[in-house]
Order: sequence, then structure tokens, then C-alpha cells
Amino acid sequence: MPASPNRSARVLRAGRRRALPLAAALLALVGGVLWWLLPLGQERPSGEITFSTGVRTGVYQRYGQLLKEALDRRLPDVSTTLRDSEGSQQNLSRVASGEAHFTIATADAVATYVQEGRPGAADLRGCTRLYDDYVQLVVPRGSAVRSARDLAGLRVGVGQPGSGVRLLADRLLGAAGLDPAKDIRAVSAGIDTMPALMEGDRLDAFFWSGGLPTNAVLRLSERFPIRLVPLEQELVDTVHAEGGPSRYYRSAVIPADAYPLAQEGEPVATVAVANLLVTTERMDPALTEGVTRTVIGSRDRIGREVHPAQVVDLRTALYTDPLPLHDGARRYYRSVKP
Repeated sequence: MPASPNRSARVLRAGRRRALPLAAALLALVGGVLWWLLPLGQERPSGEITFSTGVRTGVYQRYGQLLKEALDRRLPDVSTTLRDSEGSQQNLSRVASGEAHFTIATADAVATYVQEGRPGAADLRGCTRLYDDYVQLVVPRGSAVRSARDLAGLRVGVGQPGSGVRLLADRLLGAAGLDPAKDIRAVSAGIDTMPALMEGDRLDAFFWSGGLPTNAVLRLSERFPIRLVPLEQELVDTVHAEGGPSRYYRSAVIPADAYPLAQEGEPVATVAVANLLVTTERMDPALTEGVTRTVIGSRDRIGREVHPAQVVDLRTALYTDPLPLHDGARRYYRSVKP
């Protein structure tokens, strides 16, 4: 027997009522995707970018790898290429010259590049304040070195010429009353080779500046007895007195659990400096906005493997001193302002 018109109408209305929540959910999902991909009505970013990272086994390189994965997911029309580097100084030179489009560099390295008026310095722009690097002065556990002053005459790893580590090592050695060119036997090497050099008794100490923990240092502590040398407040005060780029250093403490086997339950006094995500004013605003959005949105996922990334904070991310904020990054921060 055919259904009555009234019954058919009731069934139709019920079906529509059940469909409405599903449709609303789909619209919300689509809206969320469009909010991500097309913020503020902009076209979805596309093109190719090069990201200059750092030395193998360093935090910059691993962060770059994980950020590339996030960019591939969230900006599918953007092709990202990673390029290893010696560190902050080389990274800035590459971005300023157009060899790379985005990079990470320490605030003191940025300030030095700008202060010295190096090529393209005026075009550099900040996107995000990331995590802090901590200076780690590493020695064999049985070493007599108890302060930076004790490095006189020793074989000391000071980072590669294009690295931020080299800037820090030179400034800290100078503050300790040592001439890096005369008073130590400086070894130009990065974190990819310094641990092996120490294990092979070809280094008495090395400087490293990176997020905590740096896997290369952590792994070294697990197979070779090492110790971290404190960088006391007096040394930090002396560095600060120099002014200029040195004002971006701050006193800090390496927590006792950063390298358990190297610290034996004790925190270690040191120096820290902020890292910045850097590009140039030439970079497309929509693409810069998308990259900035991805950095902030991927914080937790990246932070599971690169622990320093967990501290990237939306409230402070836009403070990219000594660089002006890129217009695209500013557009992102305005879009999420409460």
C-alpha cells in the first residue's frame, strides 16, 4: 500500500533534519581548510623555495627536515628544497643574496650581519622568533678545565667559519681574556665532526650552541665520558659590556636533565641567544604568511622530535628584533590576534 502524502512529507523532513548536522560539519571542515589554505582571502601560495638549514646532526638541520614535511602537507603547491650549511652566518648570506629564501639564524648573528652592512642586510626580514640556543662548552670528564679561562693552549673546537658558534666562541673567549687567534689552538669544525674528534683525542674541548638537548652531544655523552663547563655570570656581564650584537645574549641555565650522564644531576650556568626565522622583503607576502602559519601550527608535532621547538610561543613569536617583521608574517599574526 503506498505511503500517504503526509507520511512521505514527515519522512522527507526527518531526512533533512538528519542531513543538516552532517552538512554543517562538512561546511565547518571545508571552512577550516580554507581558513588554513586561503587566509584573509588570499590565493593559495605556490612556487619553489629553498630553506638553508645547518650542519648534519645539528638542530637546524633536523628542524628544517620536519618543517619541510609540514610545508609539504599544508602548502601542497609549494615545493621546498633543503640545503645544508655551516650555520647562521652562511645562512644569512644565502638568504640576502637570493641563494635561499628562508633560514634560521641566531639574533646575535643577524645583528652582526646588519651592523657590518653586509650585502643585502637592509632587505632581511623576520618571520618568527623561534627557540633559544644554549652555549655548551664540552670537555672530557677528567679534564682540568673548570672555566673558559682554562682553555689557554688547548685544542678547542670553535665551529665552522660560517657558523653562529664561531661568533659566540670568539666573543666568549675574548671575555675570558683569551685571544682566539693566539691563546688557543682553534679547530674549525662543526657538531657533525667535533664529537668524533674528542673521542679520538684530537680535541680537548669544543663549543656548541644549539637547542636542548642536541642529539650529537647527547649521543656523545652516552658513549664517551664528558662534562659541561659552566659559563659564569661574570663572563656574561663582560660580553654584555661590549654592546652591539652582544646584547642579544642572556644568562641561562642548562637543566640538570638535559644531558644526565654529562651533568650528574647538576644544572649548568651558560649563555643563551634566540633563533629567528629569516627571509627578505622580496618574498611574496602570501607565501611568507603560509610559512609562518605552518611554523606556528606545527609546533607540537615538530617539538616531539626537536624538543626546543616546543617553546615556540605565539605571544612572543612576532618579536623578531633586530629585524623588522615581514608584511606576510604580520598578516598572519593579525589574523590570529584574539
